[in-house]
This record gives sequence, C-alpha cells and structure tokens, in this order.
Amino acid sequence: MMSVTEFYGRWADLYDRIATAPGVARWRRATAEAVASPGDTVVEMGCGTGANLPYLRGQVGPEGRVVGLDLTGELLDRARQRAVEYDNVEVLRADATRPPLGGATTGAGTDIDAIVGTFVCGMFEDPASVVDEWCDIVGSGGRIALLDATATDAPLGRPLNPFFRVFTAIGAPGTTSWDVVRAPFGGVDSVLSERVAASRRVLADRTVERRYETFALGFVGLLSGRVR
Repeated sequence: MMSVTEFYGRWADLYDRIATAPGVARWRRATAEAVASPGDTVVEMGCGTGANLPYLRGQVGPEGRVVGLDLTGELLDRARQRAVEYDNVEVLRADATRPPLGGATTGAGTDIDAIVGTFVCGMFEDPASVVDEWCDIVGSGGRIALLDATATDAPLGRPLNPFFRVFTAIGAPGTTSWDVVRAPFGGVDSVLSERVAASRRVLADRTVERRYETFALGFVGLLSGRVR
C-alpha cells in the first residue's frame, strides 16, 4: 500500500492547485486571523505546499516568526518556494505527530504562541492525542486553530455529500477503484469524520474563548481557541 508521503509526493502538483483554488484563500486567511498576532511565533503542523504561510506571515509581521512542518519532500519544495521571500518564514521536514519543537526550530528561547493544523487531523490515527500534545506545547494562553473538511449537515450542502465522499476517496492513500465507486453511498468518509470530531473535542475541552465557523456550505469548519 502506498504510504501517505508517497501518495502526496506523487500528486504534489495537483494537491497544490487544490490548496490554492479560488475561494480557498478566504478559509486560510480566517485561520491565520484566528490565532496569529503581530510578533507571534506560529507553527503550522502539516504545512503541505505552504498555502497558509503567506497569510500567517501577514499576521505575525516582520517581527514574528512562522515555521511550517511536513513530512513530504515534494510538498515542502513548493512550500520553500513560497517562503523564500520572507526571512522569518522557515519550512522543515518533520512529523506533526512528534514535532521537534525547541530552540533549533523556533529560535533559541522563543516560545510558541500558536499552532495551526489545516486538513491534517483526519490523517492521524490518534488525532486526540496529537491535538492534546499541541495544546501542551503552546501552554496556557497559547492558541490553536484546526481547519478541516467533513460531510455537512447544512440543508443546502447535504445533497452534495455524495460528491464530497467521492472526493475524499480519491484523495485518500490506499483507496481502491471499488472504494471510489462505493463512495457516494456512504461509509468512505466515516474514519475522516471520526478523526476530525475527536480532534475538535479535545480542542474544545482544552480551550477557552473558542470560536467555530463554517465555510463552503458547512463542508469546511474552523475551530480555534486559547488554551486554558
């Protein structure tokens, strides 16, 4: 079975086009605005091709710092191209489930003010533990934002759920042609939905000043908060 890094490495160009498609910028800008302020140090877990990096840099300004982490080399190559114009944006190869965060990553003596995870929690086998660790990393007063996509309960969006399930099946490592054929009838996105829900529950339990907003007829949700 193809690994996650092999899968996204093979489809890096297509993934980047989807990540920067018209309309998606609004979601990414909202994510950056939810957690980042001028002068902050922000880490993005699973930064992919770096589509969020310009928005995060815009929020932290020249006095802040942005670090993007990802495991897939082909995605990171594109992220580095986006980061090259900024001297305070860095992209590193690392595992978001075991982030090597310390002086060498964020700058000696630098605290991490915020962590961002976009469309990544659904890939973790144990997203609850991962998000719990992220909360520990930023500590009390730190901010976390999770942007994820799932099937929707919104009345206008529900008729499109079968198409979302097909999209999910096509975009998931290890799925077969038969999985794609069966996707409109349900089930294929259940693991994704369960993982996203688990990550959101932990964030809700660990934070105050929470805010939840939706985009794209409810298919995309952004949950953010300040760690207790």
